[in-house]
Amino acid sequence: MKVLDGIKVLELGTTLTAPFASMLLGDLGADVVKIEKPDGGDNFRSFRGELYSPQFIAYNKNKRSVALDIRSDEGKAILWDLIDHADVLIDNFRHGVMERLGLSWEALHARNPRLIFCSITGFGTTGPYRDRPAYDTVATALTGVLGLFLDPDQPRIGGPTVADNAGGIFACYGILGALFERTRSNVGRRVEVNMLEAVMAFVPDSYSVLTSTGVVTNRDTRVASSQCFALRCSDGKLVAIHMSSPEKFWQGLLRAIERPELGTDPRFDNRTWRYDNYDALRRELSAIALTRPRAEWVARFEENDVPYAPINGVDEAMDDPQIVALETFYSAKSAKYGDVVSVRRPVLIDGQRKVADRPPPALGEHNAEVLGAASDWRTGPSR
Repeated sequence: MKVLDGIKVLELGTTLTAPFASMLLGDLGADVVKIEKPDGGDNFRSFRGELYSPQFIAYNKNKRSVALDIRSDEGKAILWDLIDHADVLIDNFRHGVMERLGLSWEALHARNPRLIFCSITGFGTTGPYRDRPAYDTVATALTGVLGLFLDPDQPRIGGPTVADNAGGIFACYGILGALFERTRSNVGRRVEVNMLEAVMAFVPDSYSVLTSTGVVTNRDTRVASSQCFALRCSDGKLVAIHMSSPEKFWQGLLRAIERPELGTDPRFDNRTWRYDNYDALRRELSAIALTRPRAEWVARFEENDVPYAPINGVDEAMDDPQIVALETFYSAKSAKYGDVVSVRRPVLIDGQRKVADRPPPALGEHNAEVLGAASDWRTGPSR
């Protein structure tokens, strides 16, 4: 079901946040046109060679690409024509760029009063940092969230993006709210998202703990509270368990490891003590895990209803039977680049989630289709 069928989205985005937000809308059936600079396009295109990098593929399915120099008079005139028929415009330029391009909210709203204009910035439009460049690590570091992942004695950046992805998700969330409100008011709205606040809103519990208890959390606070453990087995393979708060999962673990005496150990005989003595419990479980291969532990955890999962590599995850059963991945054929594997949207509506399965576009692939005399974009005003 294309729940956003007929909604026209213009993306003036590069790298991650705006492309991710518009891709989410495209996955729901919106017609997304990505405006790219003719020389090289989105910066992610050449992130790892040529103009169709894995990073670009990840964040740009279900879109059409138009190569357009929006700094030239001709390109700007064409862009304004597209804006006349758009429902949504998304950008993730630095603060002030859209105004310098003549694309301020006031100008856009005067030209198309039903347009929803969403800007994603690093730090927002006020405050001493608003003009600074920002990337994912900058935002996560400033918020304190990066410190929840780092070993302070051996600091090293690792893992996937958080602020970028959260920014894209919250932008999509704001746009959807504005689209719904427009059905009643018939007026477009200004939606603003910044990466700094997006990452804080995405993981708000550390701030709640601080303001409620005065405790400054660290990388072990949440995992200790949630009773999460990563364990190495005798064959070198890794397994994760996450017992959370239900007592039944702790009892199931004791049965699985055949160590009932840990249940009466004064360090571990209730959840509060297990939290306070997390490091001691982690050492106990780590030593026990080394006595059997992972396959045996998996069978024991399964039998005793312990929340667990093997710690997969990305390649292993794609072949996991549950992920295969869900049909999480699909292949679409690009006319220029061949088969492209993508992740389906994680939202099912009436049991369905297949939209168009349009592969990420080649640079300028849809110039004629969108800008030509027979353009479907210009068939009517914004809805």
